[in-house]
Amino acid sequence: MVVRHQKKSRKYLGNRRWGVGNIKNARGAGDRGGVGRRTAHKKHNFTYLTAKHPEEIRKTGFTKWMPRKLKSVSLYSINAMLKKSNTSEIELDGYKVLSNGTLEVPAKIKAEAFSEKAVEKIKKANGEAITLGKQE
Repeated sequence: MVVRHQKKSRKYLGNRRWGVGNIKNARGAGDRGGVGRRTAHKKHNFTYLTAKHPEEIRKTGFTKWMPRKLKSVSLYSINAMLKKSNTSEIELDGYKVLSNGTLEVPAKIKAEAFSEKAVEKIKKANGEAITLGKQE
């Protein structure tokens, strides 16, 4: 028959303060973050906030918890795509065009964002850079 072992945390559940050694080691409110019996609000964290980042207090407005990030694509890879597909127009939804490489063919490129140098290089190759208005 197989011997079943209990989890260590289960073993200590009857004790007063398991995980801190002797009960004398975990006395007083200092062990609870200085907030008495209730541990939901950590007083020390708020003190750090007021001391180090006072500009964060009473911030108004809404910030997205998961902002949409654009993927990047270089002119080098766009040039390869244009040569492979034999077209002069390409639409890149959700991408920002960066200026790595050169554009050898005049093309109409539609993307959500462009770097300044990328726009210069596209115009130099007699192309057109059109910004899609979906970025938030």
